[in-house]
Amino acid sequence: MKIGFAMCGSFCTFAPAFEQLSILRDAEHELVPIMSFNASSIDTRFGKAAEHLAHIEAICERKVIRTIEDAEPLGPKEKLDLLIICPCTGNTLAKLAAGITDTPVTMAAKAHLRGDRPLLIALATNDGLSANLSNLNAMQKRKSVYFLPMRQDDPQKKPHSLVSDFEKLPEAVAAAIRREQLRPLFLE
Repeated sequence: MKIGFAMCGSFCTFAPAFEQLSILRDAEHELVPIMSFNASSIDTRFGKAAEHLAHIEAICERKVIRTIEDAEPLGPKEKLDLLIICPCTGNTLAKLAAGITDTPVTMAAKAHLRGDRPLLIALATNDGLSANLSNLNAMQKRKSVYFLPMRQDDPQKKPHSLVSDFEKLPEAVAAAIRREQLRPLFLE
């Protein structure tokens, strides 16, 4: 399959996202890497942007799509079988729910969804059970949108935080291709 793999700025989840990207590569999928402006340009305690870019390009053997203009053809010209946003921040989730297209990731999603092809979202946000709960609900109702099963990150210290179980990505990919939501959606 031809799979788009888009990353947003939940930097603390980059390591497990890269692990899953490698698993997809080892399964011999053609991978199209996409990064939000923040994911591709901000250095954090979790690594330098240049290192992240080099890592994803080495895995995918292809340059990262880093502009809105370069992401737009992913719908009409360069069709993907599946687009995965892993990790998807609450900010990106809110933009998708509101139809805002102002990053390479949101443009890739818009372009991809216009053909009713499956979008798999791996949420990682500190406000999933508060400010972004309505956006999660809105996106669950959208045709062709699926979520990677998730759980509360740290219910005591971060009571509103949700993070996807990245290890379930291969199962969720198979389910999304079948047009099914992998269940249970919320894990203990």
